[in-house]
Amino acid sequence: MLHVDVMDAHFVPNLTIGPPVVASIRRHTNLYLDCHLMMDNPGSYLEAFREAGADGCSVHVEVGHTGELIAQMRELGLGAGLVLNPESPFELCEPWLGEIDLLLVMTVHPGFGGQSFMSEVLPKVKRAREAIDARGLDVELEVDGGVGPGTAPAVGGAGARLLVAGSAIFGHDDPVAAAREIRQLAASAIAGR
Repeated sequence: MLHVDVMDAHFVPNLTIGPPVVASIRRHTNLYLDCHLMMDNPGSYLEAFREAGADGCSVHVEVGHTGELIAQMRELGLGAGLVLNPESPFELCEPWLGEIDLLLVMTVHPGFGGQSFMSEVLPKVKRAREAIDARGLDVELEVDGGVGPGTAPAVGGAGARLLVAGSAIFGHDDPVAAAREIRQLAASAIAGR
């Protein structure tokens, strides 16, 4: 899976890529493109991202209209994901767990790479894992923000199965080795859970 951060300079202060760049990425990979839409109005762009080659999109529950956005993603044939900011309570996403494919819990404030991991979010990750498992749901649990060799074991131990690592991989002299190390550390923690 390739996690693609999309920022609109409104929901978060940064402005990044849009559908044309996703289309360019699609031409070079068959990987699942997981587009994290950090946008005030993601519903206006879901179709453009699908046409660009996105396999799934994740929208922030904080923007509202959650049911409508999930329905729109389903109608477009997109994998449906919800994102929860560090300060937002798990209860905002809980009613929608049975309707989504992916729950992304942010362990930094969205918008800037290289931030420090917020360990105080780990209980929310554990709670999400418990709720997903208790209901027998086929929902991927993903964590994004400050993930690297030092935090991957805690993230995997809390129950996340998908880890988004940006700076820890792309800021490393050997990105492939960095990705392998993070993956191995997380896998060990998951196996020991």
